[in-house]
Amino acid sequence: MNNEMTLSFVAIEENEALARMAMTCFITPLDPTIEEISEFKTIVSEAVTNAIIHGYECDGKSLVTLHAVIEGKKVTMTVRDEGMGIFDVEQAMEPMFTTRPFMERSGMGFTIMESFADSVSVESVLGNGTAVKFEKTFSPVPEASRMR
Repeated sequence: MNNEMTLSFVAIEENEALARMAMTCFITPLDPTIEEISEFKTIVSEAVTNAIIHGYECDGKSLVTLHAVIEGKKVTMTVRDEGMGIFDVEQAMEPMFTTRPFMERSGMGFTIMESFADSVSVESVLGNGTAVKFEKTFSPVPEASRMR
């Protein structure tokens, strides 16, 4: 099965839940396990939260864009903002690094994404935004488990 979608929404924290739910619906035809759904929702949540909070500082007017493609059992998704950008991507991806300790941010977003995704890549330009791309392959469902 192949499919593709794009979703854009305003950079407010409430829209993180919208992104999670939209992406969960999008992957439903892959018949993911509960664990796979949970991991995928966590990846989406972390990437979208970074765009809203760090890219746009919750400005409530700029757009976060998700683009996702399903090819077979693999989902490739890019979360893009046109916000501040990341000064040092390598440093930002280090566990426990945060630029928002006053907001009780743990600095584990990229680490969490990397632990649940097959791959994560980040492209960022100061003043022009950030694109976080990840891939996740879902397990094939055994024929005996399929509903008839």
